[in-house]
Amino acid sequence: MVIDKSIPNATAKRLSLYYRIFKRFYADNVEKASSKQIADAMGIDSATVRRDFSYFGELGRRGFGYDVTKLMNFFADILNDHSTTNVALVGCGNIGRALLHYRFHDRNKMQIALAFDRDDNELVGTKTSDGIPIYGISAVHDQIQKTDIKTAILTVPSTQAQEVAELLVAAGIKGILSFAPVRLSLPKSVIVQYVDLTSELQTLLYFMNQTD
Repeated sequence: MVIDKSIPNATAKRLSLYYRIFKRFYADNVEKASSKQIADAMGIDSATVRRDFSYFGELGRRGFGYDVTKLMNFFADILNDHSTTNVALVGCGNIGRALLHYRFHDRNKMQIALAFDRDDNELVGTKTSDGIPIYGISAVHDQIQKTDIKTAILTVPSTQAQEVAELLVAAGIKGILSFAPVRLSLPKSVIVQYVDLTSELQTLLYFMNQTD
């Protein structure tokens, strides 16, 4: 299912959170959920929930709540979580190694299938305990081309991020989750999301200071 491009980015970023909430409701045998129940579970207000859902048409009826199973499957369709999505990881440093051992597939149908690092990294040519092969970066084009992988996680130093991202795009990658604290200059057809841990921590500290 393709998401309507007119949907605000803030709403799009909440889709996976809605999916997680409905999966939790389903596991708890909740059959119907009101917008207030959903909002309380999300930590937002119920008006935001109703506004978000309005972008997708009639998902529920006023006074009857939302069908948990129906909405869980609806968000699974939107997020393409009915089939396994394979992802490549580039950069086997501290963050990369932690992600290699993070069991994404226990929570969603996605998994790291390949990993890459500098050709002289001692991990190249080995596999993780879960059987994920680690290749040298010089093999990235050939290895990506052998798979259906279109998504990559980038955890390389900022000085190398642009160069490595260009290699990924040339290999056929269409989406990148970047942990490098620099903006990448890539074709508009490539979707990039950034995870800046330092910025997030500084924002947390700012809000903490405001409450003192």
